[in-house]
Amino acid sequence: MKRSITVLFTLILMAVSAHAQDEYRMEIGPATGASFYMGDVNQRLYRNTGLMGGIVARYNCNPRLSFKADLTAARISGSTADMKDRVFLEDLNFNRTIYDMGVQIEGGFLGYGLTRYNGCHRVAPYYLTGIGLTFAPKPQKNDFAFNIPLGIGVRYKMADRWNVGLEWTMRFSSSDRLDVTMQNGGITLEDPYRIKGKFFKNKDSYSYTMLTLTYDIFKKPCDCN
Repeated sequence: MKRSITVLFTLILMAVSAHAQDEYRMEIGPATGASFYMGDVNQRLYRNTGLMGGIVARYNCNPRLSFKADLTAARISGSTADMKDRVFLEDLNFNRTIYDMGVQIEGGFLGYGLTRYNGCHRVAPYYLTGIGLTFAPKPQKNDFAFNIPLGIGVRYKMADRWNVGLEWTMRFSSSDRLDVTMQNGGITLEDPYRIKGKFFKNKDSYSYTMLTLTYDIFKKPCDCN
């Protein structure tokens, strides 16, 4: 009797362990959060904060390395009203929606997973960088630019196949026209200080504080006995 109970208990533990160590290749889900712009008419974090939303998909190479793709839309705005160093006699402002499509590589400070197998943790911070494309449609004119995201985040394995993430990125664009407006007969916010810069120098950037909820898909094959 005791032997039968021991065998049954061992089988239960093996089943739970195998289930807990299931790994999946990908995860996908929605994202939402806050966005703000940094450029000629704003140098303060989280000033004129707007809303952002989109979808993210992540391919997990191993517990410490992932590739993520995202498609997002965000509202950005700015104003000269509170600027100390002013170059305009009257207040100017802009407000527009931008669209971002990008790919990032994420490196984990800790292994990420449901169990401590292979050094995994249910809560794991990470850093990221990548490349993206920014599209800012009218009101004045359409604008396309490349962007480089840099940021940090943390992931939490809330259940077997569900993940919650919180991520902060600054996305440095190759454009100085994200804050363009047309007011007062043609005055614009494009390069108001006449400071020229190549590549990402003296260009506009924007930031996301993004909350994600993703679901694991495409289970990895198990080669264990």
